[in-house]
Amino acid sequence: MRNASRAEFPQFVSIPTRWMDNDVYGHVNNVVYYSYFDTAVNQFLIERGVLDIHKGEVVGFVVDSGCSYFSSISFPDMIHAGIRVAKLGNSSVRYEIALFRNDDALPCAAGHFVHVYVERASNCPVTIPADVRSVLETIGAAAPGN
Repeated sequence: MRNASRAEFPQFVSIPTRWMDNDVYGHVNNVVYYSYFDTAVNQFLIERGVLDIHKGEVVGFVVDSGCSYFSSISFPDMIHAGIRVAKLGNSSVRYEIALFRNDDALPCAAGHFVHVYVERASNCPVTIPADVRSVLETIGAAAPGN
């Protein structure tokens, strides 16, 4: 996704960098990028009304993630996280996320993030709820099967 354009992502979440995100080398530390992925996906789900982090009976657990780094981010940059669904299964969804710095045309980092939906009480996988699936289908192709 190194050469991905903003037009390839149907949804964006803006995330301001923080002073504490910078490491001793003067740029955002690599582990913080995963926090940006997590923030972007969960903010999207919360804003669409399909994630209740406190009382939801079904929640998504991260089971896989990865990131490729192309150029540095530093405070006070503004991150624009592009999100799309690459695969929508029975109980899991694979997101692709690209982080665009300020007004840059190309991403400074890109990766993926997989949620498996589980019943909160048992931690056992369940079918993605219909309302969640409906929202996810708006940002990617629904590919049946898991």
